Amino acid sequence: MDKPTLEVYCLKQTGASHDYQVDWKADRYHVGGKMFAMIGGDSQGKPIITLKCDPARAEELREIYEEIIPGYYMNKTHWNSIYLDSTIPDELWELLIAHSYTLVFEKLPKKLQREINMTVFVDNKNR
Repeated sequence: MDKPTLEVYCLKQTGASHDYQVDWKADRYHVGGKMFAMIGGDSQGKPIITLKCDPARAEELREIYEEIIPGYYMNKTHWNSIYLDSTIPDELWELLIAHSYTLVFEKLPKKLQREINMTVFVDNKNR
């Protein structure tokens, strides 16, 4: 999968924002100030995306796809890293990004969730 496509998938999530962490040489994607995706490289500079994942699902995905590994520099139980040159199906990339986003969004305070949803509603109404 190419990085520009993954960036589009990340930024189309409701209320998503982006920054670049210079020290890590990584693009990070947040919702409500919490990261749900990071695109960078492993210790050899091989491009990866790191996504939050339900622990049981994370293990299952690692067993099915050798290109999905425990989260690089992240909690190995709750995060997976996927090599961008992976052979996983195209539609799975977007599903995994949406899953990561949902896990992070649902942990945000309810008030912040409502604010994010309201901002999107107002933005769409003003178009």
